[in-house]
Amino acid sequence: MNKLNKTNVKSAEVIVAGPDPSWRSLYRAGGISAILYVILGIIVPVLLLIGSSDSRDMNGAALLQFIASNRTWWMVVQTLTLGASFLAIVVFVALYAVLKHLNKSYAAIGTITAIVCEILFIAFYPLTLGLVYMSDQYVLATDTQRIALATASESLLAQNTVFNPFYDIVFVVSILIISVVMLKGVFHKSVAYLGIATTAAAIICVALWPILEIAYFWWWFVFMIWFIAVGWKLYKLGKG
Repeated sequence: MNKLNKTNVKSAEVIVAGPDPSWRSLYRAGGISAILYVILGIIVPVLLLIGSSDSRDMNGAALLQFIASNRTWWMVVQTLTLGASFLAIVVFVALYAVLKHLNKSYAAIGTITAIVCEILFIAFYPLTLGLVYMSDQYVLATDTQRIALATASESLLAQNTVFNPFYDIVFVVSILIISVVMLKGVFHKSVAYLGIATTAAAIICVALWPILEIAYFWWWFVFMIWFIAVGWKLYKLGKG
């Protein structure tokens, strides 16, 4: 009888020590969101950018003219790239629910930091819409007005294209914290190590940015693999 009671206690401990099954719908939503984020937020925009005449070297006037000629294309790319961050937020919320029984404090720090980074990324969206509005005005403006609009667009362009290593570093530190918690269970250790590798790749790329310039972005491909692995596990947890 005592052995049976001990077995029941151990079984109860295992249940308590695992992810809360009442959050299965969230896990499933997180898994689906992770896959959609990679497809809609990264892969599709990259494919749309390939072969386009969009250039980071455009001045304000050239950019406004480019947007006027490619208005729909511009809005689709910017919406997918920046709007997909809403999907990433769902993933990180699900990650907290999955990992909180392992270490509430670090799970909260890692996921909340990642969510804040995604919110800050979404904040660029109004800037891109502002450029669309200015482009519409630019087409109808006089030469004098165009000079003023082109000058004003330079400030928005600077905010939209300036390299900001702080964002990348803070974001991958959040991934590192989450990955360290993952080492304690639920996720396969290979997924945790892939998250740690993502952090290392990002730090190296940021350090080499003066040489790599836009090519530093390659660390996001490592991130995509990690995010897909995380999404697949979340989806499996959601399916029970």
